[in-house]
Amino acid sequence: MDALTAPAASVANGAPRPTLRTREAFAIAIGIVVGAGIFRTPSLVAGAASSEMIFLAAWVVGGVLSIIGALCYAELASTYPQAGGDYSYLKRAFGTRTAFLYAWARLSVIQTGSIALMAFVAGDYLAQLIDIGPWSAPLYAALAVIALTAINWLGVRQGTTVQNWLTAVEVVGLVAIVIAGLMFAPETPVAPLAVANGNAYGLILVFVLLTYGGWSEAVYVTAEVKDARRVMPRILVGSLAVVAVLYLLVNLAYLRVLGLGGIAESQTVAADAMQAVLGAPGAAAISALVVAAALTSANATLITGARSAYAAGRDFRALAWIGRWDERSGSPRAAMLVQGALALLLVGLGAFARDGFRTAVEYTAPVFWLFFLLVGISLFVLRKRDPDAPRTFRVPLYPLLPLLFCATSAYLLYSSLAYTGVGALVGVVVLVIGGLLLLRLRPARPPPQESRP
Repeated sequence: MDALTAPAASVANGAPRPTLRTREAFAIAIGIVVGAGIFRTPSLVAGAASSEMIFLAAWVVGGVLSIIGALCYAELASTYPQAGGDYSYLKRAFGTRTAFLYAWARLSVIQTGSIALMAFVAGDYLAQLIDIGPWSAPLYAALAVIALTAINWLGVRQGTTVQNWLTAVEVVGLVAIVIAGLMFAPETPVAPLAVANGNAYGLILVFVLLTYGGWSEAVYVTAEVKDARRVMPRILVGSLAVVAVLYLLVNLAYLRVLGLGGIAESQTVAADAMQAVLGAPGAAAISALVVAAALTSANATLITGARSAYAAGRDFRALAWIGRWDERSGSPRAAMLVQGALALLLVGLGAFARDGFRTAVEYTAPVFWLFFLLVGISLFVLRKRDPDAPRTFRVPLYPLLPLLFCATSAYLLYSSLAYTGVGALVGVVVLVIGGLLLLRLRPARPPPQESRP
């Protein structure tokens, strides 16, 4: 057996244990989804919609499509409740090489790009609250990555405690926006007229699903969730249902205050809405809320991202050092540090870009939707290849709903390549580099399948 590629499970000093309660996994799922997107993308959606009905319907459709995807993931997570989430599903369906390429993409593009993206958002808004000079935003972003990585390196309990508090602040803030917008809105919206002659449905869907993105990350802590087979479908679908209701109400509040035209013309829609209702203190409070939302998503992404790197480390001897599970902290510490360092590097590169946030989005989107599509296909593969697996949850209306999930992912893969810039090309090049690494990391034989609990 090739010493570079032998399965590394034997060298890992420990393994994930079911220590997370349902509410903690629920907080991780909600915290990843409800990031800064709901404070940025509504203006883009409004600009592509011709009526308030289309604008609101888009958020309902986005929620339904996301829940369909969650139903697909719920079957996979409850059938194969091991560490690694998508990595484990892809390995079972397509083999270790595809799974490694996905782990490489998460470590170098998807997760680190998402962490950097959220760090930029936090940095931008913190710089508005406390300006410490021309480099305020990237410095704040770097400090956010360092602080959150350190907290999660200390242990899973510290990371989930921070996640619980940040998620609570985030949800309370969104509820406050709903109450203020619906109860104290001016009699006439700022700009009630529509701004588009037609509806760019494809573009609307891209922005809406971007705002709902991240819900699948909860599967990466499946091995650490108590009674995972039973509760994971509830966590995935329930968290998205809560988010969909929140998003619809928040956008309804935006409409009541600003009108469709006002939303479309605003670069900071939540701050402008609260400025109109509560004045300057309301706008400042929203800036603080955006920071909390961005940190919530970044923290949850740090927690889940390190799990896929850990899973890859168990299968390749050359990566065994990131496949070690620290029993004392209950986390993959080495993987956490590598992920934080790469995210910090992206923050540094983004500091010299014209728009760090947009560059981070372009960098991650095509690779993300490619593997999302492959996970959807893996559901069909595993249904056929592993028919006797104990499926405590099955996707309703199979195969219609999984086919719809795959079609949506394929469309968004196309859109992310067609409508983004050089950042997308860089992300694809990094993925190709991972493919070249496979020439050195070819397993001599398939690693043994993990036992099902």
